Amino acid sequence: MKKVKYRHSTSRLLLLSVAFFLSFTVTGIAQDDASADASQEQQEQAQGEEQTAGAAAATGGLGDPANGKSLFNSLCAACHKPYSESIGPALNGVTERRDMDWLYQWIHNSTNLIASGDSEAVAVFEEYNETVMPPFPQLTEAQINDILAYVEQPKPEAPVSAQQSGAEGAGGGGQGVSTNLILGVLAFVLLMLLAVLFLVNKTLRNFAAASGVVIPEKPKRKPLYKSFVENQFLVVVLAVVVLLGVAYYGYGYMMQVGVDQGYQPIQPIHFSHRIHAGDNQIECKFCHSSARTSKTSGIPSLNVCMNCHKSIAEVAPETATAEFTKEFYDKEIAKLYEATGWEPGSRTYSGEAKPVKWVRLHNLPDFAYFNHSQHVSVQGTQCQTCHGPVEEMEVMYQHAPLTMGWCVNCHRETKVNMVGNEYYEKIHEELAKKYGVEEVTAADLGGIECGKCHY
Repeated sequence: MKKVKYRHSTSRLLLLSVAFFLSFTVTGIAQDDASADASQEQQEQAQGEEQTAGAAAATGGLGDPANGKSLFNSLCAACHKPYSESIGPALNGVTERRDMDWLYQWIHNSTNLIASGDSEAVAVFEEYNETVMPPFPQLTEAQINDILAYVEQPKPEAPVSAQQSGAEGAGGGGQGVSTNLILGVLAFVLLMLLAVLFLVNKTLRNFAAASGVVIPEKPKRKPLYKSFVENQFLVVVLAVVVLLGVAYYGYGYMMQVGVDQGYQPIQPIHFSHRIHAGDNQIECKFCHSSARTSKTSGIPSLNVCMNCHKSIAEVAPETATAEFTKEFYDKEIAKLYEATGWEPGSRTYSGEAKPVKWVRLHNLPDFAYFNHSQHVSVQGTQCQTCHGPVEEMEVMYQHAPLTMGWCVNCHRETKVNMVGNEYYEKIHEELAKKYGVEEVTAADLGGIECGKCHY
């Protein structure tokens, strides 16, 4: 019998080296992650302490900024901004420019201070087009101190986007393990395992050859497709299944022609429903006022926008998100000013207005009749019923499919609002007797008849 050399040393060494390398790598990554998390927590804590200390130093112990913010928003925000000029001057740094006693007199009654001939009061009055500041005699000095403490806070920085923070975390040394490094380690481990398997297979074959063991070859079998083709029953079953699948998916595809659910076009001026209808709780019909009395909801005039944006040239920093920064929103407001011909510096219209080519989002076919006023004013249907959670949408999209089946189901299931509704008072009495029910649906009123929507 032949003596076989011991051939397992190479593979065993490779396996041991892979295991050692893998355990060492995992331990190092875990330690790096733990140290990175600890250092990040320390940095965040230090930044928070610095910001708190900076805010306290900036306000100089004037008062409570939180209470001052609520007072500022209710009394001052219509004419003033902390960090930029509006109808009145920017208020940040006002305690350095003016004496506190002067500020108390000016806020309590600016007209009396101007009439007294105070040079500073007259200069401010003339600088801002002789606009009279409303008096606030009800404010105490403590409340004024709170307002001044709020406006004297350092300007907050815009939130860093997720992509930027991710890039900084990946590029900064000692801030965590790079994803590329982890992928590289995993790729190296896989290659080492493939090499080990190859060497083991080769060693076993050499061992078999040295021992005189003959490895039998597998007999060739008939290809699967030939066996399938020779079985007529399976061919017929497959043909039937394919035809049914084509019919099912073909019908489903054809039924989606003209259905634009989820359609989300990019508008020439970015309008955030999340900010307007959500954060600021502006009622939908404030902008789409014709929905109350007209067939269509209408496109709001830019003058409606300027009712507010004459005094709002930039958004609050906390409004920004990781995807849409404060600078992005401010640029969109600048587009509105350009379209209306508004000069925020002089607070005048130039007369050079430009049309805005809005992209239509909802578009029913011409043969389908729909009246907004009938649903909004008569029935009292909420806008969210058809348009979805508009107050949560950053970019507006078509929420409902607006198909005939969708409308018919709504007419079958929705109870007609009869309470205090003189429009349905008489017909409700007749239908209640006819059907023997207290509540009727739109279908009971003929809402699923073809002629109601197609004529």
